[in-house]
Amino acid sequence: MDTPGAARIPFFKMTGSGNDFILIDNRSRRIPGEHQRELARKACRGKFSVGADGLILIEGDPEVDFKWRFYNADGSEAEMCGNGARCAARFAFLSGIARKKEMAFRTLAGIIEAEIRGERVKIRTTAPRGLKTGFELHAAHRSFALDFLNTGVPHAIHFLESADDLEASSVVEWGRALRFHPHFEPAGTNVNFAHVRDAHHLTLRTYERGVEGETLACGTGSIATALVAAARGWTESPVDVLTRSGEPLTVYFTFSQGDPDSPFADVFLEGDARVVYQAELWDETLRD
Repeated sequence: MDTPGAARIPFFKMTGSGNDFILIDNRSRRIPGEHQRELARKACRGKFSVGADGLILIEGDPEVDFKWRFYNADGSEAEMCGNGARCAARFAFLSGIARKKEMAFRTLAGIIEAEIRGERVKIRTTAPRGLKTGFELHAAHRSFALDFLNTGVPHAIHFLESADDLEASSVVEWGRALRFHPHFEPAGTNVNFAHVRDAHHLTLRTYERGVEGETLACGTGSIATALVAAARGWTESPVDVLTRSGEPLTVYFTFSQGDPDSPFADVFLEGDARVVYQAELWDETLRD
């Protein structure tokens, strides 16, 4: 990539419950749209560059505090990312982009509201949609009982009966097979494997589209899994979701039987959004 002016690019490295991100203030548009996907692919490479699950570019917006462009590590642009949204909100506050601890910002999934609580951030998400429970698909030489919900991005969920079953799950193999299953074409889906411990606790492992592997946490996956479990009568708000990183995320919501496609409202996600370091990208680290 030929970065404009070969200038160094200031950035924050942040983590939200084990999902790590590169965050850049791009309000000046120093990184034009035609370079953004390539920047994500190269900067997110482990060993060769910073390494991250995704790249977040903060840009101006005339109606809310800011808007973001979110790119997965493979350069694909995603509509929403729960852990990334929390990191983006805290980055904006620390950088003076948003001057108050309560803010709103635009994503491809819609307007997200956020509240900064020290190192923790609570976001209000857009209304989930497309709830579908109790269908089966064949993949990776086996059948999977699945549920589905779009929480800004698509999520399939497979519940397992025990914690041991979850631990033994072949998340990468099964997740990849389901992620590319024809049923979910053309966009594909994220795939969650979960065990419900009780009405307020569940454990989760996630294969993320765009990262193309298991991640240590997934905010939108945590929301989708908690809500689908509630629709099945297994959980009630709030639900603490234990992610692969060992750090819990808390999902709040209200549930009613009114709209079968989207029976949820007032959906919030809360968790840590920590700064790892602040640095500058050199142009040479972005070259092939």
